[in-house]
Amino acid sequence: MGKALELLAPAGDMERLRMSVAYGANAVYLAGELYGMRSFAGNFSTEALSQAVKLCHDHGVRVHVTCNTMPRSNEITGLPDYLTFLQELGVDALIIGDVGVLALAKRYAPALPIHMSTQIGITNYAAAQFWYDQGAERVILARELSLEEIRDIRAKTPKDLEIEAFVHGAMCVSYSGRCVLSNYMAHRDASRGSCAQPCRYKYALMEEQRPGEFFPVEEDGRGTYIFNSKDMCMIDHIPELQKAGLDSLKIEGRAKSAYYAAIVTGAYRHAIDAARAGEPLDPVWRAELDKVSHRPYSEGFYYGHPEQYLGDARYIRDWQVSAIVTSCGSDGRAVCSLRNKFRRGDTLELVGPGIRPVSFEVEDLMDGDGFPIDEARIPQMALRLSLPCQASPLSILRKQVEP
Repeated sequence: MGKALELLAPAGDMERLRMSVAYGANAVYLAGELYGMRSFAGNFSTEALSQAVKLCHDHGVRVHVTCNTMPRSNEITGLPDYLTFLQELGVDALIIGDVGVLALAKRYAPALPIHMSTQIGITNYAAAQFWYDQGAERVILARELSLEEIRDIRAKTPKDLEIEAFVHGAMCVSYSGRCVLSNYMAHRDASRGSCAQPCRYKYALMEEQRPGEFFPVEEDGRGTYIFNSKDMCMIDHIPELQKAGLDSLKIEGRAKSAYYAAIVTGAYRHAIDAARAGEPLDPVWRAELDKVSHRPYSEGFYYGHPEQYLGDARYIRDWQVSAIVTSCGSDGRAVCSLRNKFRRGDTLELVGPGIRPVSFEVEDLMDGDGFPIDEARIPQMALRLSLPCQASPLSILRKQVEP
């Protein structure tokens, strides 16, 4: 069987949190309204944090709160009260990326486990040992490490030091996300959660003596995306990650959609369970990762240097969410909430917690009051229809986008 790997999923807001929990996360990571590295995610007010912790703990899911920005001095004054609040709230870990925040956490929230953020840039066993000596219970490794380097760190660090690594999601061209390009070009600090992603911009060359004349770097004349990274996808290698000694597998994506949180978490849940049981991964779950918005996939740095994707910076989006199941009887009669319009006769796909993806044709379609309609088109409207099987709340109906 092997030890149980933790599946750590993103929760950018309450909707995404509910999806990550429903689709099989062992733990979620999220942020309050300050001190987190994703200022464009919805994030959580103090009241919402209380609700989030209760929801997660009621389902046996742990809550890791990010305090991993590099705060300025005028922002430090609010940290002691915030850290004390998180400890009293009963969160399960603090993710920290600054030595000053670490010192304050040890003083004002001494009962909370400390996880050192990937922003710290831990690339060797000596660094991991150092943070362990400072009181960290877990280190989140830099994404630039190979699987062999991870094995070496595991072998040369205390066994009770937990090791976490990213296994899926967007990659940053800058070393462990520590980038100044966004500050320079857009006055938005990447190390404070406001990255403008200028690495995804389209670039050309301009010669000093020819101002205004742009020279494309590629022969087709579209310019170049020389900084653009592929997304990481390690779902095919869960057994190797387990053997390397990782304790937690982390999915990137607090700023991504609730649909992404659900589908990616669900796919990796099945992959981890299969690996633990010594079974091969059912290909249907690998295929699920092609049905979320993503850039071309790679294996990150685990097996060598990943190639850049120079074609463009667009996402691949072949599927869209049609509706979310709110309730469903044993006969498959469901009440749903509309997300994108569809009509009678359309082919949809149902997927959800405990449900393999299944296609079906919409035959009976009614509004929330039970009156027949030909098309559902008002966002968030309640609608009724028959599903091919019973589905739990938060199951998803989706439709393939026509090319």
